[in-house]
Amino acid sequence: MGMMGKLKETQQKVEATKKRLDTVTLEESSSEDLVKVIITANREVKQILIDESLLKDKEQLEDFLIMTVNKAIAKATQVNEAELGAVAKEGMPNIPGMDSLFK
Repeated sequence: MGMMGKLKETQQKVEATKKRLDTVTLEESSSEDLVKVIITANREVKQILIDESLLKDKEQLEDFLIMTVNKAIAKATQVNEAELGAVAKEGMPNIPGMDSLFK
């Protein structure tokens, strides 16, 4: 298979992986599970669950939301980059020095 064919195949695999990552959900929780965030590996927030005790303190709720959403996004980004990086690396030709780009 020529270089262009290999690149096209890799592009198709990347697109298929992106679609699959839409179905991969991750959960992140705050301390004491007062806030839970459900997010896809493509970083789309699907659900936020809030313990009723936080509804009485707006500032605390905001702090918990920011912290937990940021942790969920970081986790999803890590999974996303690992999956897409593996697919992209698999389809790349063996060029010296290129492997350092995928670490």
